[in-house]
Amino acid sequence: MVNRSLLTNGIRIITQNIPHAYSVSVGFWVVGGSRYERPEYNGVSHFIEHLLFKGTERRSSFEIARETDSIGGFMNAFTGREFVCYYAKVLVDFLPKAVDLLADIFLNSRFPEEEIENERKVILQEIRMLEDAPDDQLHDLFQRNFWDGHPLGMPIIGTTESVQGISRDFLVDYKNDTYRAGDIIITAAGKVDHHALVEMLAPLLTGVPVGSSRPVCAPPLHSKRCCKSDRDLEQLLFCLGTKGFAQNHPGRHDALVLNTILGGSMSSRLFQEVREKEGLAYSVYSYLSSHSDTGAMVISAGTTAEKFPQVMDIVLRELKRLKSVPPTEEELSAAREQLKGNILLSLESSDSVMSKLAKNEIYLGGYQPVEQVLAGFSAVTRDSLLDLCNELFDEDYFTLQLLGRMSEISFEVDQISL
Repeated sequence: MVNRSLLTNGIRIITQNIPHAYSVSVGFWVVGGSRYERPEYNGVSHFIEHLLFKGTERRSSFEIARETDSIGGFMNAFTGREFVCYYAKVLVDFLPKAVDLLADIFLNSRFPEEEIENERKVILQEIRMLEDAPDDQLHDLFQRNFWDGHPLGMPIIGTTESVQGISRDFLVDYKNDTYRAGDIIITAAGKVDHHALVEMLAPLLTGVPVGSSRPVCAPPLHSKRCCKSDRDLEQLLFCLGTKGFAQNHPGRHDALVLNTILGGSMSSRLFQEVREKEGLAYSVYSYLSSHSDTGAMVISAGTTAEKFPQVMDIVLRELKRLKSVPPTEEELSAAREQLKGNILLSLESSDSVMSKLAKNEIYLGGYQPVEQVLAGFSAVTRDSLLDLCNELFDEDYFTLQLLGRMSEISFEVDQISL
């Protein structure tokens, strides 16, 4: 059963009781993230996320870590393009301690100057680590070029220049300005009593200022482009992406089924054609990246420069085929059942359910029963997938990002023809 309460200042508290669970997962979500930043302070949301664990008036950073370990659970945080989340998963008896700890770091972090400088160095090392990982660098470059000139293209973690330029005063002011009640959602799942949790949280959160700070952010425009990044690698890595759907788009179930058929599983067309039949790549897959008002469908693989044209021929051939011939009923049924199974299995995890509650609230405006989700997949037909492919696979919207030895590549964007 799902329950929802609204505190007087506008903070939303949503819970789902899982009677057989031993654990409770609770998350403090802030609707925001890197999408709402400017280039000069790109990475500030991620920087603040790190700093909230660095001490409050009641606890030092070590005491925060030790207290988390002492209750037999874990606590962490992550920053996305449209939200930030601080969460804990504990045994049910320790929920009051976990709530007190999360609320303390969320509301009372001190931002000590020495910790800021230490964490700045940690984040700069994190940036270097990602730059050293070709797969991570590939997708970062793709995002920048696919969302060219739009905040969605900025790295969540920030850049070396932006992170170095963020001051303590700016961090404190940005946190105070953006952590407002209208943008805060608290979700919990597991063996949790909704009313008891609300009573626990309400007195802790009464001082959070009302309102929302998020500016209006227009969706990006797409154009056809090929972006080449030279790096001395044994493989040539690539991402090929086109426009996709927003999280709340009526066709989102069709898009998920299509992705599963195209490259979302080991039985998918791309995996079978590129890897299993031709042996041209170890890794080849597709995925969806969806936001509040836009999205992308992306194909990615790694091969040799010599074999890249052959891989690209197969990819484009499969996209063309999907535009003219609908998937077989067998493919459609298998994809539906795979997605339904993944969703039902995820309901066995309290942290997964906690996350779903928040994302449903953020993107869909409220709880979406699992029966409704499953019905959405059942409603997908061969004809609806054919219509979807003709809508999405428009060659004028494709971005190709290449990473490797560019001296060995002569491929140009005009060769993407569907």
